[in-house]
Amino acid sequence: MSINIAIDGPAGAGKSTIAKLIARKLNYIYVDTGAMYRAMGLFFMEKGFSPDDETAINGACGEADISIAYENGSQQVYLNGKNVTDRLRTEEAGKWASATSKYSAVRAKLVEMQQKIAASENVVMDGRDIGTVVLPGADLKIYLTASAETRARRRFQELTEKGIPCKIEEIEQDIRNRDYQDMHRENSPLKKAEDAVCLDSSHMSIEEVAGTIIGYLSGTDGEKQKKGTDA
Repeated sequence: MSINIAIDGPAGAGKSTIAKLIARKLNYIYVDTGAMYRAMGLFFMEKGFSPDDETAINGACGEADISIAYENGSQQVYLNGKNVTDRLRTEEAGKWASATSKYSAVRAKLVEMQQKIAASENVVMDGRDIGTVVLPGADLKIYLTASAETRARRRFQELTEKGIPCKIEEIEQDIRNRDYQDMHRENSPLKKAEDAVCLDSSHMSIEEVAGTIIGYLSGTDGEKQKKGTDA
């Protein structure tokens, strides 16, 4: 039986970075659901749709084919046969993903794909609704968060190191706007699963966060084995 780790949380909390590190340490498959939604957002943008046109977006979902491949140990995301990995972490892709991921047909298409992967592989999956909707039976659920100021500072540093001009005040405001949008959308809003462990990474290093989560998994495994023995 496969083991699933679900990591949810707001934009910029470090979910992808942490999930990748944990997957590498445990030799699990990393499934970046955010990248899948960003790829879908790019598809709608390239189609020339308005992000508010729910009818057109839901109707076009069937035209998008999103696949994940591992090349030289690195995850690559393909949209209709084209590698779009380098475009997924742009602010534009993030905004489109947040604006269109609330629609039912978009979520249904991607959730089905994600559940299929998790049913046959040991996975670490991160996103906004993994523990609540995609993998409600996950072995370990983490709600990873950090203050808006911390998330903005991290994003500012990341973009600056890449030579991309930006203003930290604008990044922080964008993060707050996306938090509100993600938490108040009608379909699968961002929220902590009742049985998830809340972990604030504001004052923790990447290694500290990953080590803490792996420690939680060890405890979960121990409880499962104990229950099995008691039964």
